Amino acid sequence: MNLVEWAAALLGLANIALLVRRSVWNYPFGMAMVALYALVFFEAKLYAEAGLQGFFFAAQAWGWVLWVRAGGGDTQVPVRWLGNFSRLVWTTATAALALNLGWVMHRFTDASLPYADAAIAGASIAAQILLAFRRIENWVLWILIDMASIGVYVSKGLWPTSGLYLVMLLMSVQGLREWISAARKPA
Repeated sequence: MNLVEWAAALLGLANIALLVRRSVWNYPFGMAMVALYALVFFEAKLYAEAGLQGFFFAAQAWGWVLWVRAGGGDTQVPVRWLGNFSRLVWTTATAALALNLGWVMHRFTDASLPYADAAIAGASIAAQILLAFRRIENWVLWILIDMASIGVYVSKGLWPTSGLYLVMLLMSVQGLREWISAARKPA
């Protein structure tokens, strides 16, 4: 499985690099990455994250369509911020999803680290949807997700994935900076 994990990690790097640049071409790399990570996470008994990859695959296809439409033929898409009320709703819904999913996995599965796994999964769902809608806050969530994921993956001995998430953390910080700059520029 190590070769599969390495391949997924390399595809992930390409995916994030293209996301930072607001390129619609991030999506094919992301779809290939999540297909491979479904296998990696299932084998590691990180069931929420394994199942999450199916959601990511569908969300990436949906996001690709939205980004192509938003780009108007351009390879870079416009981005913007959420409003304050929307931030509150997203935060509350994400926390509720993570807590409920953690409880279900703790109660009904042999999941390793069920609450940490669920928190990462719940936040990842929110971040992926915000990414499809091209909201800058997606990067804040990805930064938090990357930090939590590094700890989980190190504890599970998933070293290539831990390395990927360290690089993704740095790239997410860069993505946040780039998208804030892009939102400040006139259309």
